[in-house]
Amino acid sequence: MRIEARLRDSARRFGEKTALVAGAVRLTYADLDAQSDRLAAGLMRAGIRPGDRVLMVLDNGHEAVLSFFGAWKAGAVPCPLYPAIKAEKLSSILGSTEASAIVAQARQRPMVDAAIALTKIRPVLIVAQAGAGEEIGDALRFEALLAGEPKSPLRERANSEALALLIHTSGSTGRPKGVMLTHANVAAACDAIVSYLGNTADDIVLNVLPLSFGYGITQVVTMVTVGGTLVLEKSFAFPRKILERLGEVKATGFPLVPPMAALITGMKDLAPGFLPHLRYITSAAAAMPPAFTERLQQLLPRTQLFLMYGQTECLRATYLPPEEISRRPLSVGRAIPGGTAFVVDEDGRPLPPGTIGELVVEGPHVMPGYWGDGLASVRALSPAADGRRLHTGDLFRADADGFLYFISRRDDIIKTRGEKVSPQEVERALYALPGIREAAVGGIDDPVFGQAIRAYVVLEDGATLTEREIIRHCAALLEDYMVPKSVEFRDALPRTTTGKIRLGAGETSEIIRENVA
Repeated sequence: MRIEARLRDSARRFGEKTALVAGAVRLTYADLDAQSDRLAAGLMRAGIRPGDRVLMVLDNGHEAVLSFFGAWKAGAVPCPLYPAIKAEKLSSILGSTEASAIVAQARQRPMVDAAIALTKIRPVLIVAQAGAGEEIGDALRFEALLAGEPKSPLRERANSEALALLIHTSGSTGRPKGVMLTHANVAAACDAIVSYLGNTADDIVLNVLPLSFGYGITQVVTMVTVGGTLVLEKSFAFPRKILERLGEVKATGFPLVPPMAALITGMKDLAPGFLPHLRYITSAAAAMPPAFTERLQQLLPRTQLFLMYGQTECLRATYLPPEEISRRPLSVGRAIPGGTAFVVDEDGRPLPPGTIGELVVEGPHVMPGYWGDGLASVRALSPAADGRRLHTGDLFRADADGFLYFISRRDDIIKTRGEKVSPQEVERALYALPGIREAAVGGIDDPVFGQAIRAYVVLEDGATLTEREIIRHCAALLEDYMVPKSVEFRDALPRTTTGKIRLGAGETSEIIRENVA
């Protein structure tokens, strides 16, 4: 089933039920279905054809959700982009995708115009939130497209192998890679997520994650699939307001990333059980330090915590059932329903438990490739018995029961004194020290050791830890070659657009760890 068909089905079953809350806008399933029909018709009148790419430069809001479904109903391919994207990067993506349309907010118009001027592509420009008297030139008003009725019923499309999404992620070369995902890919991943989370029409999910990357997009699709309610907030910039909002809307689900958990668990005045309606929390995009897991479980004893791992190339790969967290606090679980995930050597042969190798993922959720980059596609994919095998580039090990443990990105491994050190292991030790709010570890060039380990830390308010105290703490928990040789104190750690700390080997002035969606 194509994704837009899920909306039509839920509109038939739950027409007057609230589907989406975004700021002051509240849409029922009937509203969402009808308005996305009108947007699809408007796109087609503007010349958008099946297979055309539609770039979306939008904040979390009702415009973004309508744009996804409007594009799908028109047979087009949404390409969601982070709303703070720069003109040069947008221009590069516009040129590579040859997009037929760009949907953007009025405040982003100068940046979008600058990006278009750098290419020979002249897409249809659709502007949202423009004032009534605001001049928009030859652009179309988003709101005007929603006002026009389709002249005839929209054609219901059946090809689930057609492209559904083109999501751009950072590549090792610095050039964005366009991950192609079909309707079947997205459906398989989201059906698996619904299965292990136990989602139903009674769920209310509050989402602050950007709708420009996979973890955010799956919140939209899973809620539409089951007829649940999605509450969108633009960011986690004001954590206390989001926690209040969770209580106000009686949210049953809350997806987060570990930096958000760090902020929540650092609050000293939260009473255990303060969100009685919250049924589950999910965590993905980076490893969750056990100290955060323990504190979340103390604060929310009746809330299930699902630790997950995935990449944009397959959306979701593994999950750890909540009942396993106490036994395997460092594991990201096993493969999602319908998929497989296992550790292989350099020749692609499965490795025995305890041996570190590359994680590979197989199943109907694995992408068909990268947009316009056949070489990268060949490197990332290989044939499998029931489809495609994704070579994640991430180092893992499995225990005797088949549960998987993230070790590092292959490029993140620090080689020091002839030994290989996983930054994750050192970071876990740092997080075990009271007073450290955030931590990252990297290797810096050293004439003796090859690389020396440096810790970058952000302290809790009022904490007075010294470099010596931190190193001594690590020495008590880690083997000597893993202990940081220096500590750099920061007010904050630079992050990706998805909220993850980015750190690269050899960097001392900028933290740039590669993002895993």
